[in-house]
Amino acid sequence: MAWTKVLTVDALAAGAREVVKVGDRKILLLNHENKLYAVDNTCPHLKLSLTKGKIENGAIVCSFHRSAFDLSNGEVKTWCPFPPVVGKLLGKVSPEKTLPVYPLKVEEGNILIDVPAA
Repeated sequence: MAWTKVLTVDALAAGAREVVKVGDRKILLLNHENKLYAVDNTCPHLKLSLTKGKIENGAIVCSFHRSAFDLSNGEVKTWCPFPPVVGKLLGKVSPEKTLPVYPLKVEEGNILIDVPAA
């Protein structure tokens, strides 16, 4: 594993989120209910940003088409339900894909993530 320091813990207060770049990837760091998560900042559906996605029931919800992904493992909870009727058609544009989730640890007040080489 190649751990990369991305941020200090103090820089990510409860409820905060921050996009960091590791190599060619943009990673969304979240502090949700005092638990840290590192997920890809790109929705697997249409490659749109998840930065403004809501957190609901342990999942991040894409603000564009409302696909929802479990924060702990990236599994699809809901695939493209919005807008009504059209959402189902848009969901067929791209088959269901999990959201990449990255291992994260805290050492000496720093957040480190493990992002595999592209």
